[in-house]
Amino acid sequence: MALRINTNMQALNAHRELSQTDARLALSMQKLSSGYRINSAKDDVSGLSIANKFRLEVRGLRMAQQNVAQGTAMLQVAEGGANQIEGIVERLKELATLAASDNTDSDGRTRLNAEATALISEIDRIANDTKYSGTSLLSGSLSLTFQIGSGNTSTEDRITVTTSDGLLSSDLGLNSLSLSSIASAQAAISSIDSALTSVNTILGEIGAAQSRFEYASANLAVSVENLSASESTIRDVDMAFEMVNFTRNQILMQAGTAMLAQANLLPQNVLALLGR
Repeated sequence: MALRINTNMQALNAHRELSQTDARLALSMQKLSSGYRINSAKDDVSGLSIANKFRLEVRGLRMAQQNVAQGTAMLQVAEGGANQIEGIVERLKELATLAASDNTDSDGRTRLNAEATALISEIDRIANDTKYSGTSLLSGSLSLTFQIGSGNTSTEDRITVTTSDGLLSSDLGLNSLSLSSIASAQAAISSIDSALTSVNTILGEIGAAQSRFEYASANLAVSVENLSASESTIRDVDMAFEMVNFTRNQILMQAGTAMLAQANLLPQNVLALLGR
């Protein structure tokens, strides 16, 4: 082996290996401290692009989950109002049945008619006041669109909620209801039956929309879970595997430092040669 003073090749080689080990050790420390396998584009260009797409998709779906939750809340408000109106219509049926019978006198019909008039006004109040964030839900036919996906496909990413009519007394055919006579009370019974059918139709439409939201919510939860898992597989670090790398690089760092120290002592052999 040639002995040189100006150039210590063994020390240079040891330094190069030590620098590479130091870089690998720093990378392992970064991965372990962040929990990510990919911390910058240089770590995995294609992997970062795919992981970012998954992350963007998940963020969009989480917003869709909020839309579904708000849509469900809106329908619950509408259902609550419709149920109240249904109860009033059922009470109107009781009043009309009493008023249509000869065992109810004129004064009795007057009182029954007054109650019916007040209840019809209450129907209008409920229908007008049933709102969600300023949107009227029962004062007319409803047509609302909810974004329940992260894409732009109308059939897959949106739900449209519609109702065939409102629940105002005029929509139900109750605005001119009268129980002042037996004949008018008998006619009112038919009108009330028709109104009850209309209310039940609206409740059915609301229930169908709620069912769709329930399934959409479950599907979104599964999609978010699967996409998050896919992103994690690409972006997150395997802590056990990376800890093995970290330990190996630590050992190599210690060994490299020791070997560099030994290599730096080699030129002293020249001094020993000159001293002979």
